Amino acid sequence: MAEAKMTVAELEAFLLREFPQAFSSGDVVIESADGATALLRQTYSERMLRPGGTVSGPTLMALADFAMYVVLLSAIGPVGLAVTTNLNINFLRKGPPGRDIVAVARLLKLGKRLAVGEVQLLSGSSPDPIAHVTSTYSIPQVA
Repeated sequence: MAEAKMTVAELEAFLLREFPQAFSSGDVVIESADGATALLRQTYSERMLRPGGTVSGPTLMALADFAMYVVLLSAIGPVGLAVTTNLNINFLRKGPPGRDIVAVARLLKLGKRLAVGEVQLLSGSSPDPIAHVTSTYSIPQVA
């Protein structure tokens, strides 16, 4: 397993400072990040729902993208300009209302300029994923 370059506390401080629009609301919690995997939880809110009472696709995509960013930062350190170059999501089943969404992220390949990972999104304590995401991030050259 890769050694983490940032602890959860360091990740939280960095994200609050550099990316407050995505992290300062307090509805997403980083439960763990170890340089290879990360576990995040988004607290349930009715804002997550689309008409029909299911968790919306944009909510799931945003959490998955953020989880991938967190696991990547835990692996490479505070490189704020790492950006998503691709995100593919498969919606597997309905995300029912009233449950937190859990994102289980892991890096599949970490190169010098690109990182590839996957994220499983779970509803509450159910072991069955509601969505599966693959994502690629571009890592800027650090001078």
